Amino acid sequence: MDFINSFVLLGNYVIIPAFVYGCQLALGALGVTLVYGILRFSNFAHGESMAFGAMVTILVTWAMQSYGISIHPLPTALLALPFGIPALVFLILVTDKFVYRFYRKQRSAPVVFLIASIGVMFLYNGIIRFIIGPNDQNFNDGERFIIRVSEFKAMTGLDEGIALRMTQGVTIVVSIAIVAALFWFLNRTKTGKSMRAFSDNRDLALLSGINPDRVVMIVWILTGVLATIAGTLYGLDKSFKPFTYQQLLLPIFASAIVGGLGSPIGAIAGGFIVAFSEIMLTYAYRKFFFYLLPETWMPDGLIQLLSTDYKFAVSFTILVIVLLVRPTGIFKGQSV
Repeated sequence: MDFINSFVLLGNYVIIPAFVYGCQLALGALGVTLVYGILRFSNFAHGESMAFGAMVTILVTWAMQSYGISIHPLPTALLALPFGIPALVFLILVTDKFVYRFYRKQRSAPVVFLIASIGVMFLYNGIIRFIIGPNDQNFNDGERFIIRVSEFKAMTGLDEGIALRMTQGVTIVVSIAIVAALFWFLNRTKTGKSMRAFSDNRDLALLSGINPDRVVMIVWILTGVLATIAGTLYGLDKSFKPFTYQQLLLPIFASAIVGGLGSPIGAIAGGFIVAFSEIMLTYAYRKFFFYLLPETWMPDGLIQLLSTDYKFAVSFTILVIVLLVRPTGIFKGQSV
């Protein structure tokens, strides 16, 4: 029984949170890898794009709540997503028209695009803070739990329980649906195949009659969809704060690079690798070992490899190791 309790404890505090966080990172990394794989530059404004899409979704959610519109027990934010997505897509397409298109015509080096994206990042951040402010915003109004700890204990008779929050369940279901739809689009539709062809061999794709401007537009639309959904799901699960998304950029890029920049499958795998690494290395295992070891063998302290203050240092370390050992990532994407 103690053995089962120990793994239920691990599931509640490590496996479920890491899996949910991995879903959020995977969606963010997919947007980064699409831009890098087709437009050939690292979009440092992606974190702020997530924040902008989430911000519009929050504002529409608040408006719906004020009119009594909801889909209880699910969060109202799911109803507001169709408003947040086009708002971010419009902003990204305007940005591309007035910023990135100029550098494409000049055939600028990727580092120029990267620097431009940093400028766009600060611009987006200023707009977001001006509209919604710098403070935490809570917009979750759905049922709080799908499974409660007390209910799980009553059903199983265990000392430990598992809690699954509604936001965690929504994140998992929506992420699976979006990833499935994206892979279907890339592999089954004519537009998706043209995007893959453009990514694999740009010159040959142009000779085949593929319109590069249309490909770029589709990439930005997909990026806007992924960024809005990822940003909203992260805000629902944690809380919305503009600066948080700037910090989230590091684990997102680490996820994309670990899996292989330009590889959608790699972005998903990298997201889960980074998420599980961060949470497993910063979790305090004392109670876990309490169930497995005799009391006389129990060491002092929390049995924690790293403090939670060093959570993002895990992403940075993974990123550096991958860049040094295997720059193309696990699935051999574009080298950095």
